[in-house]
Amino acid sequence: MSAKKEIKSIQDLPYFRDEYTAQLAEMDIGELDELLEALQDEQRKKEIVDALDGVGNKIADHWIEMLEEVETEIVETADEIKPVVKVKPVLTEEIKAALEMRNGKNRKRPAFLRQEWFRYSKLGEKWRKPRGIHSKMRRHLSYRPPVVSIGFRGPKMVRDYHPSGFQEVMVYNPDQVENVDPKVQAIRIGGTVGGRKRMAITSKADELGIRILNRT
Repeated sequence: MSAKKEIKSIQDLPYFRDEYTAQLAEMDIGELDELLEALQDEQRKKEIVDALDGVGNKIADHWIEMLEEVETEIVETADEIKPVVKVKPVLTEEIKAALEMRNGKNRKRPAFLRQEWFRYSKLGEKWRKPRGIHSKMRRHLSYRPPVVSIGFRGPKMVRDYHPSGFQEVMVYNPDQVENVDPKVQAIRIGGTVGGRKRMAITSKADELGIRILNRT
């Protein structure tokens, strides 16, 4: 069986865990070609290895080999497939610095878990603010878990930016695409949009050179 048939999505890669999907999505990686592009960049490869628990350089190199083989087979056997070139945002030095700072804060930000989450399984791992009058966690004592606070937020300048560097714009019909600035904005097609209208929006965006964040 060829690598192309074996690997149809990121989840088909060997040693891949379910929790990796959400972690990679935060890095704007959801497709095979996006993962290959990221792994071929040394800096992004290091970020992926650091973020994914259980993934080291050997596994990352193995993924690169398999993804390159898949890409080669697609080019050789499917000439009619035209790859979509991803549009890059036009960013000022100020915005670039703010995005880098945000990425650094994201990597260092701890996992916020509610008070006594380890004692009662029914509490789960969702966050709840500690409110007890005797709560040591509420008082931020050093030996207690970290509490959500304003200091953990990213820079205000890029707070609503997509990891790719674009500002997200929700669209629900082709007419809304015309109001998007392709240099700094990218579109996200609404979840309630049907297949026919989605194709029209995609065609219009490609014509205007606009990045689609949730292309299918």
